[in-house]
Amino acid sequence: MDLRIFIEPQQGATYEQQRLVATTAESLGFSAFFRSDHYLKMGDVTGLPGPSDSWVTLAGLARDTSTIRLGTLVTSATFRLPGPLAIAVAEVDAMSNGRVELGLGAGWFEAEHMAYAIPFPEVAERFDRFEEQLAVITGLWATPVGTTFSYTGTHYQLTDSPALPKPTQQPRPPIIIGGHGPRRTPALAARYADEFNQFAPAGALSVGRQRVEAACEAIGRDPATMIWSAAQILCCGQDDTEAHRRADAIGRTLDELRPDWAAGSVEQVTEHLGAMADAGVDRVYLQVLDLDDLDHLALVAERIAPALR
Repeated sequence: MDLRIFIEPQQGATYEQQRLVATTAESLGFSAFFRSDHYLKMGDVTGLPGPSDSWVTLAGLARDTSTIRLGTLVTSATFRLPGPLAIAVAEVDAMSNGRVELGLGAGWFEAEHMAYAIPFPEVAERFDRFEEQLAVITGLWATPVGTTFSYTGTHYQLTDSPALPKPTQQPRPPIIIGGHGPRRTPALAARYADEFNQFAPAGALSVGRQRVEAACEAIGRDPATMIWSAAQILCCGQDDTEAHRRADAIGRTLDELRPDWAAGSVEQVTEHLGAMADAGVDRVYLQVLDLDDLDHLALVAERIAPALR
């Protein structure tokens, strides 16, 4: 099983805190560092010093790291126009020497849009825009150098775009699509995604996977070409006492976390993730909420990761 580190910096994180998590994850052998793309805190936290832009942050990390992969879970299609987003991702891909992955979604958190003057249309239009963005971004990246790309959609129109710059990775950086929608999400994942991700308890993953497998088969795609991943809250300790301490630090209880998430003792978390691997999960994004607790990452790297290889 591939283990990745995933953080939520809108809850309160400086660039330096994010850099330390990323470089520590790199030194410990985790394959990737991902961050959410949000502009407003959630829940009862201060959120200080305030939100950071995901692609500006990843650009910095592209230069402050050397081997770990970098990406978003997930960029909201409401935040950026597809042309400039394709440019930004391609540029960060070049800055990282080809280590970027793009998680893209329709957007869901209305309050952050209201807080920063970002239009927030109804859900149907958000999905329409999401679908057009996928078409535009992949179209721009796939256009041969020296030719142009045009597109006429309901929400986005491009005329004779030079479709530059190209990403370093070819044919393009991996695209991650996730969510729990019953119809449009599976169809878009089957058509555009290299990876399908669900942020859900381990026992709730099978329904979403079955929908995407069916959508793949409907268009003649082999479901085996999809990477199946999940995001899991991480709250692990060498024993229950340490795990309880870590749960308290993030405002949760171990009892509420343990049934569904990567929570508990080393042995319990290893068993939990092993069962997910046995169920066909290829990759897990471990959501780390206390960014100053770098020993938490070391514990997983030293005691859990080797058992899952």
